[in-house]
Amino acid sequence: MPTAFLHPFARPAAEAFITIVRGQGALVYDDTGKDYVDGMASLWYANVGHGRGEIADAVAAQMRQLAAYHCFDPFTNEPSEKLSARLRTLAPMDDARVFLTGSGSESVDTAIKLARMAHVQAGHPERTIIVSRQRGYHGVTYGGLSAQGLPLNQAGFGTLLPGFVNLPADDSEVVAQFMSEHGHEVAAIITEPVQGAGGVWPPPEGYHADLRRLCDKHGAYLIMDEVICGFGRLGEWFGTQYFGVRPDLITFAKGVTSGYVPLGGVIVDRKVHEALATDSAFLLRHGFTYSGHPTAAVAAMANLDIIENEELIKRAITMGARLESGLRSLAADGLIAGVRGTVAVWAVALNEGTDANAVRNGMLARGAICRAIPPSTLTFCPPLVTTDEQIDRLVDALAGSLG
Repeated sequence: MPTAFLHPFARPAAEAFITIVRGQGALVYDDTGKDYVDGMASLWYANVGHGRGEIADAVAAQMRQLAAYHCFDPFTNEPSEKLSARLRTLAPMDDARVFLTGSGSESVDTAIKLARMAHVQAGHPERTIIVSRQRGYHGVTYGGLSAQGLPLNQAGFGTLLPGFVNLPADDSEVVAQFMSEHGHEVAAIITEPVQGAGGVWPPPEGYHADLRRLCDKHGAYLIMDEVICGFGRLGEWFGTQYFGVRPDLITFAKGVTSGYVPLGGVIVDRKVHEALATDSAFLLRHGFTYSGHPTAAVAAMANLDIIENEELIKRAITMGARLESGLRSLAADGLIAGVRGTVAVWAVALNEGTDANAVRNGMLARGAICRAIPPSTLTFCPPLVTTDEQIDRLVDALAGSLG
């Protein structure tokens, strides 16, 4: 009989799963005692690795004092205020405000709603279109699902939301042409610094700068979806800093707490906030039960302390270089078709006829975790604390699974 747990992104008929019971650093252990190098930081998020007692202690202390309380008017709490102030200092924006959510999907939906509402408040209710890219992954709630460019994820869920236009992933000329015709109707362009869940696709040189220029020219906002790339993954606090582009809204989740407690949010640039605040009587009728959850905010603060104190942003660069080198050596030997990625997030393209799930399973048997994106892609996003020896284990496990 199938498990009572209906698993996400899994076959509902599936009956066999690997039960993970413990984690330490870049290793996780199943219920048989077998260890695995976590080459995906769980699901793109365990940046500081597993088993960090500092975060557990901070969370326990906060829960004993005030586990949770809502932040709808007129309430707030100190951890959420402190976290927002800290994120403001890290973001590549001026006088930013931070809207807190519980997940990346909630963050994307929030950014879309804030962008549209800011235009309404600024006197431009006609600006409703959200422009996105093919291969983009922006979550699974209906807003992000409507924005994303992965048709298989959209199939079977009925009519998606209107007002979304999905354009080719890497062609800024196509975007320019669309904006020349419809720019006055566009609320925002949404993009990932590096497309992650769609298979790890870095942008062409200058692509994000082109989007910034087009948004400025036509009065739209630029939303940078940093749910995967934020908090050190690209060797900067935010991926947009790696590309030297300033967005109007940043969505985040995952690495902000390294997944220890669910938390996400949107960092909002001053010009967006000022548009929302034009009418002092305006009430923003948007928020989630757990927006500003104090325990989640404390987990984030402890996580950010670890990233800073252990200089994990620098470590991302050296770790990623070793992973890239190992993967490219396999490509040079003809074992894989190609390698793509940036800093500490990578993917391999398998040779024609090689099944991604079969290779993934071979790696699992050898004690290494990657993520398979059928038919022919494997992705790697290790914790930033992964050792050189553990990176080599990942590469060796991949090589051994390609025979």
